[in-house]
Amino acid sequence: MFEVMTDRVYSRFDENWPAPISTSPINATVSVPGSKSLTNRELVLSALADGPSVLRRPLQSRDSDLMREALRKLGVACRDASEGTTDTIEVSLGPLTGNSTIDCGLAGTVMRFVPPLASLVTGDVTFDGDEGARRRPMATTIDSLRQLGVEVTDGGRGTLPFTVHGTGQVRGGDITIDASQSSQFVSGLLLSAARFDQGLTLRHSGEALPSMPHIDMTLACLRARGVTVSTPEPGVWRVEPGPISGRDVIIEPDLSNAAPFLCAAVVAGGSVTIPDWPSATTQVGADLAEYLPMFGATVTCDERGLTVDGGRGLRGGAPIPGVSLDLSTGGELAPALVALAALSHEPSEFRGIAHLRGHETDRLAALVTEINALGGNATELDDGIRVEPATLHGGAWHTYHDHRMATAGAIIGLAVDGVEVEDIATTAKTLPDFPRMWAEMVGK
Repeated sequence: MFEVMTDRVYSRFDENWPAPISTSPINATVSVPGSKSLTNRELVLSALADGPSVLRRPLQSRDSDLMREALRKLGVACRDASEGTTDTIEVSLGPLTGNSTIDCGLAGTVMRFVPPLASLVTGDVTFDGDEGARRRPMATTIDSLRQLGVEVTDGGRGTLPFTVHGTGQVRGGDITIDASQSSQFVSGLLLSAARFDQGLTLRHSGEALPSMPHIDMTLACLRARGVTVSTPEPGVWRVEPGPISGRDVIIEPDLSNAAPFLCAAVVAGGSVTIPDWPSATTQVGADLAEYLPMFGATVTCDERGLTVDGGRGLRGGAPIPGVSLDLSTGGELAPALVALAALSHEPSEFRGIAHLRGHETDRLAALVTEINALGGNATELDDGIRVEPATLHGGAWHTYHDHRMATAGAIIGLAVDGVEVEDIATTAKTLPDFPRMWAEMVGK
């Protein structure tokens, strides 16, 4: 069967996907598509820009398609540069319009980046999404818009669905929010803030703020379009009102989506190269160059890209060391790294990732449940996971409609015969061609 998502079609798997097991070292070059985080930020800024924008090598996935469709419903023209190609998107602003319903799917960037933009249109815009999306925290977005003078109707739930009643302008000014559950609450407001009458001074009131590199990415995208933005003190951001420039931008490859492929070299041995690895970036996936040597790999970066050499690998008799990591700045890497730890002969502990409970699923509970179901020994902590050595066996690996859970199961399946990943097609959220890419890398 197939599932249609906006104007593209992604394969669905009716049966569990047998994860390919590695029987020999890998020697592969894997080109990963554009960054979801950058693609969706640049789409929103292009929708607000004074002139047209061109995005080159953008991500083509369910999340980015949902963002494009959301912008179209608000009157923004998002089109492929030429018929039959999807590697360049042209974005131009038309009259912003309301009176529409936006499907967020499971895309946190859509449900948190688009409502501030929708508050700038005239008319009602309703936001809804998949069943799992209705469990994701949205009270901070709703409360922040109300602080800005925008009327929002949510039935008191603090979740999807809710309706933004736009009047065509937003006052802006000084507001305080608690963004402890997601840095997307901050980024969503900052992206539209230059269009607010008074700009925005945004203060974070919570103790912790996860994924700070994603906020740094937002600031860099704003500055590249001529927006004046500053950080007067930690946890405070100021965006001045003013124009947002159109831009011709090349989207970097998604370094977090490179994680499962690079981790595969640690498990199977041999090497995996990701071409076009940026020399400087705000993507948290860049931290893989620091983390994977802790698991016994050798990492080099040259004109070919970033290469992870796993040597003999676990399959060749080289054990994977245990680690102790604080992933508060890079929680989206946790599923792949926890999967590596589940194959280690030493204990590992991952901290600073309590916010992962509010993602597509409760990733901490999901990882612990699925690892233990395969004979592992994982324990959920207040802000992380501890994994003890154990011998794993085959079985079903449930994904909970979470793309990173699916790729974590694939990593474990490289070393454990008989792992079957439920709904591998959930990877279409950010990596639509994952099953084929994975099989080609493994040589199956």
